[in-house]
Amino acid sequence: MKKSTLISGFFIAIICFNANAQQSTNLINKSETERIEKYLSSDELEGRRTFTKSIDKAADFIANEFNQTGLATFNNSGSYLQKFSRLSAKFINASASLDGNTMDSKNIIVVTAETNLTVTEASGYELVKINKEDNMGLAARKILTANKNQIVLVDESFAASFNRLISLKSNITEKQKSIIFILTNTTPVKFNIQATHKIETLNLANVVGVIPGKSLANEYVIFSGHYDHLGMNSAKAVNGDSVYNGANDDAAGTTAMIMLSKYFKKLNNNERTLIFVAFTAEEMGGFGAQYFSKQFDPITVKAMFNLEMIGTESKWGKNSAYITGYEKTNMGEILQRNLEGSAFKFYPDPYTDQNLFYRSDNATLARLGVPAHTISTSKMDNEPNYHKPSDEFQTLDMDNMNEIIKAIALSSRTIVSGKETPTRVDASQLK
Repeated sequence: MKKSTLISGFFIAIICFNANAQQSTNLINKSETERIEKYLSSDELEGRRTFTKSIDKAADFIANEFNQTGLATFNNSGSYLQKFSRLSAKFINASASLDGNTMDSKNIIVVTAETNLTVTEASGYELVKINKEDNMGLAARKILTANKNQIVLVDESFAASFNRLISLKSNITEKQKSIIFILTNTTPVKFNIQATHKIETLNLANVVGVIPGKSLANEYVIFSGHYDHLGMNSAKAVNGDSVYNGANDDAAGTTAMIMLSKYFKKLNNNERTLIFVAFTAEEMGGFGAQYFSKQFDPITVKAMFNLEMIGTESKWGKNSAYITGYEKTNMGEILQRNLEGSAFKFYPDPYTDQNLFYRSDNATLARLGVPAHTISTSKMDNEPNYHKPSDEFQTLDMDNMNEIIKAIALSSRTIVSGKETPTRVDASQLK
């Protein structure tokens, strides 16, 4: 009889705990979610393109939300703006000859911090290849991260996409080694390569707010979304609309991150330190996330919830979302277990052929072993407004989006409290 009473009490306690937890999510109200989403995706912000006054206005808005909520600044810096800079190399001219054969300049892309560059076989540059069976983008980013003086021979099968490597010119610092990409199937013995660029310093800013932890203040849980988008493009206007508002991509994720900061601040019971960050320059190569990630010892980051395009229904309908890289840690299992008794369901990423795990701001920390995942609902095989001017507020399902934010809040509670810690990503197995 006594044992039965204990068991009954145990289950009653669980039911009460879940009921109280779900009731607390009422702090996440739809009208507040709509207010933030409407402004971030408004024409006033002109699509929040990186390096514009419009994205600066968006950053100030997010910083003000953090301030009104009462978040601390990162490392007690006194500012929610985490400012940093990149160098941009504007191409002037380039030429190359391989074993005496002159190359077409369109088949040469030079990533360098030097204004004038001359490279020969005597310069000590390492020769590496991107083969036809490789993923060109992933291989190029690995090469860039290695930061060695290299000549990269890119297989001619990538001719149609070779020009995309130009974006790497914006992802350099003053200490950047020179990397020369050449579209060729030959391996030269002798070469002479010359390039001239105009080097400019570009200023950027993430927006970061903090809720210090109580007993586990040196363990971090990150909630993030990118606040930049594509800006304005009159050349690609659709029915006279030239503003790429990015309501779903990713004003939705940024709105969710802000709402979660308000929720956890009101609860004020987090044992781990919570960090809320709006990343800049995701659309240009993830520069904001890359800079942010360097501020941490990766082992201190216990989980990262990156929120990307959650404003539309998933392929499974309402009350559902998917987690990229689901199989790489047990974080998804923890989140679903914390949702027991609710109607919400997290699924593994159904679009693995699109490498989404590596295409968003979770990737930098994930490559360092952090259980860093992106939560999304975007139907990547059929999302009609993706990267179009039609990605506007009225296309979003705000009722469903608000429920998704509640589900993230509820599902993260044992990680935030320090009661559970997801397994680490096996970085040795990543691409």
